[in-house]
Amino acid sequence: MSQGAPVQTLVVEDDEAIRQMLRTTLEAEGHRVHTARSLREGLTLAGNRRLDLFIVDLGLPDGDGLQLIHALRKWTSRPVLVLSARTDETQKVQALDAGADDYVTKPFGVAELHARVRVALRHAARPARLASTLLRCGAVSIDLGTKRVQRGAEELKLTATQWRLLEVLARHAGRVVTADRLLAEVWGPSHAEQRHYLRIYVRQLRQKLEQDPARPRYLLNDTGIGYRLMTDEEVGGAPS
Repeated sequence: MSQGAPVQTLVVEDDEAIRQMLRTTLEAEGHRVHTARSLREGLTLAGNRRLDLFIVDLGLPDGDGLQLIHALRKWTSRPVLVLSARTDETQKVQALDAGADDYVTKPFGVAELHARVRVALRHAARPARLASTLLRCGAVSIDLGTKRVQRGAEELKLTATQWRLLEVLARHAGRVVTADRLLAEVWGPSHAEQRHYLRIYVRQLRQKLEQDPARPRYLLNDTGIGYRLMTDEEVGGAPS
């Protein structure tokens, strides 16, 4: 996508009113919107157009939006936002584990959706070599290349496990990382049921990263799903 070019967005949604609303509001934000009413149409359009963003409903008349997400993740890493009336936490986790970048529940506010879209696009635009990227969370800086965390000039000491957890979250900054994925990447697959590990270590990281750990601004919990690390870039435009 060249600078100044419209964001090419595919909306896969069977509700006509929502589909048209998304087209109108996203076009006002500078998107070129393509729409599909079914899984089949979505797969066809996705395979025949160069797209920058996908907004996918899960409950489609001819299948599940999860099928589309699985298909997309075989050939593209462009952001996928789920837009669904499904509120069950297990279904949200399934969508995120399938490769969705975020999950917005119906009914939703247009401003919230646009904020999530902006975060997803900013994340996708980051350099692929994140090891050279310095992330900032208020007064705290996280250097993935040198594995150093600083508050101003003071270096913060993290244990090996604390760093591994922070590193996984930082490499997916702005996105929800499910609890199962965090447990697998930090502690290994055999710890999939040990969610109390996460709560303990997240609390420890908040003590070091947050100005007010009781009211976290950067290390956020998506209840029942997982955690996300927000940098200054995301906090400026993302819902908390």
